Amino acid sequence: MSRDMITPPAGFATGSTAPEGEDNLQYLVMPSGIRIYEQCVPEWSRLFERAEETDLALAYLLALSEGASSWKRGQSLLFKREGLNTAQNVFISDALGEGEVAIVLEDATKRIEIQETIFAGVWSLRGFSRVENKGNKKETFLHQQEEISSFPRVVLTRVFAGMSAQMPDISPNISPSSGVVNAPSIIVEILEHSRSWKAGALPHIINLTLLPHTPEDLEMIERVLGRGRVKILSRGYGNCRIESTAVPHVWRVRYFNSVETLILDTIEISEVPEVACAAVEDIADSAERLAEIYDVLRREVEETK
Repeated sequence: MSRDMITPPAGFATGSTAPEGEDNLQYLVMPSGIRIYEQCVPEWSRLFERAEETDLALAYLLALSEGASSWKRGQSLLFKREGLNTAQNVFISDALGEGEVAIVLEDATKRIEIQETIFAGVWSLRGFSRVENKGNKKETFLHQQEEISSFPRVVLTRVFAGMSAQMPDISPNISPSSGVVNAPSIIVEILEHSRSWKAGALPHIINLTLLPHTPEDLEMIERVLGRGRVKILSRGYGNCRIESTAVPHVWRVRYFNSVETLILDTIEISEVPEVACAAVEDIADSAERLAEIYDVLRREVEETK
């Protein structure tokens, strides 16, 4: 057999063959640092002088626990923080903690900040009104509440409101010297699936990492799709950054490893990318954990009364 047929070609790809004299191959750094559930029990005595002052906060946590236990697929259960003072709000926030997913929804009149708690499917929402005067934006806090759902309903109802999937005229930007190669066909595919999308449909995913494209292709795709109202960060395994576009049901979903290297770049046509949603099993686990932390806190408080 010829030696050329059995010897790997040197320099075929990064890391495929180590340089002469070196034994270590170079591998792409994969995501690391998986987050796991850790029970957070706030010290109530740090916030309250008397044990009785915790009653409203404990009642709120009990209501969340019972709501998660009774939750059914497709439901959105809202719990408004009403009649609570600053210490009680801090106590509740400390007990709920911060989970893997953070969401920001912004439009001309409102900003909504959403943080998943350590209990998957239990979301903390903070709403702000927005007023712009002579180029200056002023935000006023409106309310805070919790929601139990696979994904916050307020985002689903507002993210693509008033948007349409119309094919723009991109022909003036296409020429032999423009560098545009595959963008037109990718854009047609995206807009067709956007227009035909129906509730309950399986997601349609276009993997830009695997498709041949030029920088000019990406620039055209981003320009045509535009920027939407919602940004999502999911930190379960590495970082997944999700942004809505200005085209209905079209999301840009990008995965980064622990050193912020882009490892997967996709466009997804769906109601919302599943990676940002809580599963039915997650919410069932959250119901049990909420009940556990409520019992721990209740016992601690009762022992001092």
